Amino acid sequence: MNAIFAWIVFIAFGSAAWRQFMSARDAGDPGPMEQLSKAMVDSAGSAVELAIGLIGVMTLFLGLMKVAEAGGLLTIISRLIRPLMVRLFPDVPPDHPAMGAMILNLSANVMGLGNAATPFGIRAMQELNRLNTHQGTATNAMVLFLAINTSSVTLLPTGVIALRAAAGSTDPAGILPTTLFATLCSTLVAVLTAKTLQRFFQYPTGGLDAAPSQPMTPDGDALSPDASVAEHAPYPVWVSGLVFGLIVLLIPFTVVFGRAVSPWVMPGLMVGFLAFGIIRKVPVYETFVEGAKEGFQVAVRIIPYLVAILSAIGMFRASGAMDVLVHGLGRWTQLVGLPAEALSMALLRNLSGSGAYALLASIIRDPDIGPDSYTGYLVSTLQGSTETTFYVLAVYFGAVQIKRIRHALAAGLTADLFAVIASVFICSLLFQ
Repeated sequence: MNAIFAWIVFIAFGSAAWRQFMSARDAGDPGPMEQLSKAMVDSAGSAVELAIGLIGVMTLFLGLMKVAEAGGLLTIISRLIRPLMVRLFPDVPPDHPAMGAMILNLSANVMGLGNAATPFGIRAMQELNRLNTHQGTATNAMVLFLAINTSSVTLLPTGVIALRAAAGSTDPAGILPTTLFATLCSTLVAVLTAKTLQRFFQYPTGGLDAAPSQPMTPDGDALSPDASVAEHAPYPVWVSGLVFGLIVLLIPFTVVFGRAVSPWVMPGLMVGFLAFGIIRKVPVYETFVEGAKEGFQVAVRIIPYLVAILSAIGMFRASGAMDVLVHGLGRWTQLVGLPAEALSMALLRNLSGSGAYALLASIIRDPDIGPDSYTGYLVSTLQGSTETTFYVLAVYFGAVQIKRIRHALAAGLTADLFAVIASVFICSLLFQ
């Protein structure tokens, strides 16, 4: 991250300096260096505002997660998905709470619940960091989790559907199959890339301890020998298969009823977690408050990381370097079905979530493009199938003080690249 942060800043400064000396402007108009200065200050302020805005959301969902954890939901989830997760994450004990936390994060991403996904993801990183014998260095499990997180399969991109509806689309949910296809491709690439690159970015000698043979408590400690083995044993294969089958059946259901279901998801999540806690005789109010306390602490802890990365990104955009990159590549990407507008979207999506949403809104509201044109479908699919990779790395790694990210950025950007390729392919096939 040191090199990435420095290069973004240096490129932005060089681009603004070149424009300052070479471009003509009217008297009184702010020059490129003035715009760069303003972007630095504004981006730093926006980073703090973003972190403050996260406090409420993180407090809410970390509280709910504490209720679910106290009731044993994470253990149930880890038992259900153990056949898959033990192969993806062999360094993580099968019954460790990190397994359930990761699944909750990925499930929130699947349903387009970005607000819920972030607290769940941070909790997963905290649990994974308990297994980290080299604090400050990302483990293989952390990198793979981040790679999957930045490319995770999306069934219900609710925000994009809402934007398309507001722009007058005749079929706002028409991007559901294209988004699903693109994210399936990018997730597969993310897993393969992370698994391949970990051989070249070795974890320090004396890495993760071997997974303990006995089950773990929600706090990550080994259970006593007389603890019930049956309570933590994996479910029969047919039970896990049935659950995965039901998840697969959700795909056509989501495609057909996505718009009707999306308003129910967030309230249903809260009611479901609390109901589960009550059924399991958990004191839900006290447990919620105990978990919610972590939300404020984590949000404050990530502020320096957000200020650093968002200030650099704000400088990069304000300097004109982004425009130069788009104009230089746009003439070539146009030939393979990626027009300049979509290229801007693909590049900006990695850097700024709010900026990408604003750009998407401006593109699909353009009368010459519209939400139901090929470009409209393509930029909508890109928004729903790619992630703000730099933001995710800053927040998740910042929450657990990781400084050596190893191959996390390479895996995330590779997955994003294949999401773009898959988006172009499926949109060209269906809408061109």
